[in-house]
Amino acid sequence: MFCVEVRDRIMIAHSLPDPFFGPAQNMHGATFVVDVAFFRPELTAKNVVVDIGAALDVLKAVLKPLAYQNLDTLPQFAGLLTTTEFLAKYIFDAVADAARTGALGEDGAGLAKIRVTLHETDLARASFEGAIG
Repeated sequence: MFCVEVRDRIMIAHSLPDPFFGPAQNMHGATFVVDVAFFRPELTAKNVVVDIGAALDVLKAVLKPLAYQNLDTLPQFAGLLTTTEFLAKYIFDAVADAARTGALGEDGAGLAKIRVTLHETDLARASFEGAIG
C-alpha cells in the first residue's frame, strides 16, 4: 500500500468537563500537530498517491475554522467531549468528505483509506483511520 502524508498544526482551547479527565476538566489550550496520511494500493498514472499540494490545501481548509477557537463555544461541539481521539475522527470525516467531493482532484477518487493523527506532545498522540467510503 502506498502512502503520502501531509502535516499542519492547530492551536485550540477547550475543557473536558468530566472527573475522568482530572485537571483537563478545566479550560486549557492545546497545540496539535496534525498528520493526514492518504493510502492507495496502486499509484496513479502520474505515479503519485495524491497531489501533495491539494492535500495540504484540504488540510489547511479543514483546520482553519477550528484555529484559535475555544471548541467549547462552537455549536458543532455543544455537549461533546472534544478529546484528541474525537478530534481525529472529526478531521478524518472532513478530509474524507473533501476526497469524495473532488477537492483532492481526480487522485482522490482512488484512495483506499485515510489516517488522521493528532500529536498532543512528543509523548502522546491519537489517530483515526478508515476507508473513505
